[in-house]
Amino acid sequence: MPYFIRERGRQKRAKAPRWRPTLHLLALGLDTNQGYAKTAVVNSEVAKRRTALEQRLATLRRWTASARVRYQHATALSDRLRKQAKACGETLYRGLHEHMFALEEQGTADYLVRREIKERKATIDAELQGLWQRIYQVEARQDQDWRKQERYCREQREVLRALEDLACKEREMFELDNRRDQVMTICKVALVNVVMWTRDQYFPLSYAHATWKRLAPFFHLPGRVTQGSRAISVELRPFNDRQLNHDLVALCERVNQASPQLPDGRQLLFSVSPVFDRQQRRPDCAPSSTEEMVIGLKG
Repeated sequence: MPYFIRERGRQKRAKAPRWRPTLHLLALGLDTNQGYAKTAVVNSEVAKRRTALEQRLATLRRWTASARVRYQHATALSDRLRKQAKACGETLYRGLHEHMFALEEQGTADYLVRREIKERKATIDAELQGLWQRIYQVEARQDQDWRKQERYCREQREVLRALEDLACKEREMFELDNRRDQVMTICKVALVNVVMWTRDQYFPLSYAHATWKRLAPFFHLPGRVTQGSRAISVELRPFNDRQLNHDLVALCERVNQASPQLPDGRQLLFSVSPVFDRQQRRPDCAPSSTEEMVIGLKG
């Protein structure tokens, strides 16, 4: 049974309308921004991305220059080795021919000449094969450096294109100085607190969850203020609605029962004037509004 009672109470509280200060701010028009100063700042994400791309571009350019230097050195070495291999081959084969002619002049048998020439030729080919193997290694390194240059140049074009796209899509960003708006927000909250305090202290119980839209007519009522040495009387003009007038009378009674005092010690009295003449004003009276008196009382 206690659980059932607690659950019913929770459901009632959930269904009851809640006080929301934002409703007061919206109705008062206080939800607008009061202004701010702005300063252009660097987009951190774009700057981070641009820095990474620029570093990558610098690295690729450095690698391209190194690959180009290595390619040039390999080309020069390959040309020099080819000339050396060609000159060495010509020299060795010329010596082989001269040796063959010398054997023929000596009258050596043909099969002996052919065997001697074949053995010498195998020795020459083995010596030249070592030179050509080195040439082939240099040319393979040359081709590898050339392909690296092409790849680095292609990646540089991609990075440059990415930098251009980043510059086109970059949005200008500003740092907002909203200190003025924060001060005004504090003032708005203070005003909402004054309204909430007035509603909770003096309004009838039927206004316990009322918003500014329902409370505004009471704060906007015109009236006549009579200043005295011990008290200040506020005569309010009645509404044209019977129910609102009934609530207004109840409000005045609750305020008078609480006997609020202004900061200077004078008592504040509220009443509803059945007849309110705007044209006749006393010299010591000044028109005012309920909102100003309540704010003075709260202060």
